[in-house]
Amino acid sequence: MTTTSAPLTATLPAEFRAIPDLIRQHALAAPTRRALVECAGADARAIDYATLDARMDRVAAALQRDGLRSGDAIALCAATSIDYAAVFLGALRAGVVVAPLAPGSTPDALARMLADAGARRLFTDASAADTVGAAGAGTVPRIALDGSVAGQPLEVWLAAPGATPAPVALQPGWPFNIIYSSGTTGAPKGIVQSHGMRWAHVMRGAKYGYGPDTVTLLSTPLYSNTTLVVFFPTLAFGGTVLLMPRFDAAAYLQWAQANHVTHTMLVPVQYQRLMARPDFDAHDLSSFRMKFSTSAPFSAAMKADVLKRWPGGLTEFYGLTEGGGTFILEAHNHPDKLHTVGRPAEGHDLRLIDEAGVEVPPGEAGEVVGHSGGMMTGYHGQPEKTREAEWFAPDGKRFIRTGDIGRFDADGFLTLFDRKKDMIISGGFNIYPSDLEALLCEHPAVAEAAVVGVPSVDWGETPVAFVVIRAGNDITAETLKNWLNQRVGKTQRLSDLHLVPELPRSAIGKVLKRELRDQYTASL
Repeated sequence: MTTTSAPLTATLPAEFRAIPDLIRQHALAAPTRRALVECAGADARAIDYATLDARMDRVAAALQRDGLRSGDAIALCAATSIDYAAVFLGALRAGVVVAPLAPGSTPDALARMLADAGARRLFTDASAADTVGAAGAGTVPRIALDGSVAGQPLEVWLAAPGATPAPVALQPGWPFNIIYSSGTTGAPKGIVQSHGMRWAHVMRGAKYGYGPDTVTLLSTPLYSNTTLVVFFPTLAFGGTVLLMPRFDAAAYLQWAQANHVTHTMLVPVQYQRLMARPDFDAHDLSSFRMKFSTSAPFSAAMKADVLKRWPGGLTEFYGLTEGGGTFILEAHNHPDKLHTVGRPAEGHDLRLIDEAGVEVPPGEAGEVVGHSGGMMTGYHGQPEKTREAEWFAPDGKRFIRTGDIGRFDADGFLTLFDRKKDMIISGGFNIYPSDLEALLCEHPAVAEAAVVGVPSVDWGETPVAFVVIRAGNDITAETLKNWLNQRVGKTQRLSDLHLVPELPRSAIGKVLKRELRDQYTASL
């Protein structure tokens, strides 16, 4: 089945503009306007557009001094900070590709990502020093963003104040950054995103109220694409970005109220923690225009609660870091579609295919594939992995495979079931973990639930649930398992249920089902 949206329309000029050039433009037009604010504890460090622009010049000039040219790469492995952002943006101005890496990566994974990216400089800080040291990255010169012993102090490495780099005419097809999809276990896959892809994100932002008066509060890390899809458009439009190095629900609400925040990006678990606070409704959040969410399943009930209690619109994005196609649910405009992830973004072609790579008929479920102006060039240095991620229509049009299973309704809204790899095949029947998780969460004692498939001699695979219980409840695992099994068909019944204090999550809130599965099988 195929769903294609209307042509892209936006208030920005259609021609490509490089984000570093837009920042220079804002620095000239409004030099004292706040660009970046670092929210840490009770303090806030801020820099204006003129200062940011000058610092970007010093970074770009220093990289060129060190012999880096357009297409060369640097790596950033550090906590979120103003200096992290300035180095990222300054490298882009020099035409240098940025690989932002998770400080929580294992040393082995970090070493492989550095090698894969071909990073010629590594910018780090004390928070990542142990991991970087254990990764054996001694051949890559290190610069310490925080002036710590993690490397040469940034202030020493930077070009002199007033330095200007040789001009670089950035092109849409040039690589912008490399986002790694695996930073904990497994072989890392570097997703190469172009300047043109980031420009497409900026153009999309035109319809969501971005402008010079925008104040965006971000509490997810800058190495995550989740953060960057809001970070770059805010600066491209001349707004202000507030950076929280670490999410804290109480501090988030305080910063949002005090700074009259207009935009934010949060993952579903963050919305859950904010809305659960007893003092949530006591905060003045009336300045909000738009809230975004992505990266993990967002329940219809939670969306409804956000719409009811938090001023401003709520927009959910569903797509891959690899690009290819995005679904957008403007929840405030479609309160009857909260169980979906929305319709294709303007100009995006989204289709559903079966196991044989053939488009499925209307009304049937299939794997989501997408084509758009914002698509990865490929996985860095891994052409075979790139081919595995691609699907070509009969006319040769290139699509990116999501690995997710979904179904379009009559209005073109997509309901997701599960990731293809997470689907459980038990006794020949397909079981969608999301169905069981949603039913478990209907029980008043359940705060969160995750269901995984584990090996079974009798059935091939069988579903096992991991559940976080709400405070003050004393329900047993056996009672909850029986409650669930009485409400599902025989093939869907849980073989086991474990109560856990919390679900393992990545830095952007995704439940790490592989960890749950591995822990369970190791205990057998």
